[in-house]
Amino acid sequence: MFTHRSTRAPVTEAVPPTGARLRGLAFALLGRREWSRQALHTHLVSTGAAIDEINILMDELVASDYQSDARTASMAVRSQVRKGRGPARIRQDLKTRALDPALAAEDLADTDWVTLARQLRERKFGSAWPSDRKEQARQLRFLQYRGFDSETCRKACQAAPTDDDD
Repeated sequence: MFTHRSTRAPVTEAVPPTGARLRGLAFALLGRREWSRQALHTHLVSTGAAIDEINILMDELVASDYQSDARTASMAVRSQVRKGRGPARIRQDLKTRALDPALAAEDLADTDWVTLARQLRERKFGSAWPSDRKEQARQLRFLQYRGFDSETCRKACQAAPTDDDD
């Protein structure tokens, strides 16, 4: 009688990274993209590494400026602005990423939200402002959903830019 043997290697449990291997993993992760301190810590903990060793490594990464929550927040804001998101949605995204919105306050203040909202509305609906109230409300809801406040939405939906938009 013929018995079939599996050609697969036996399953072995992965050894948690330590020392240089843990450090290399952290640098590999940071080399791909920016991570918040909490997200990187959580990811390293999920590998099974010792928490004390992770904490020491995290302190070293922050001290050497390899990991920076301020830089991560700034990059997150720029990414969200490119996607056409307003300040409310961006602040919510920062909280989701476990980043303090105060870290991105300067980036948020430097953005011209009215111009961004106007460009977003024109890209989606065209430059002509509709006369139909239902369509006007639909366009305002679209901008509010994207995270813009009602005053910014009102200014963005004006037929032509005026000098008092600032």
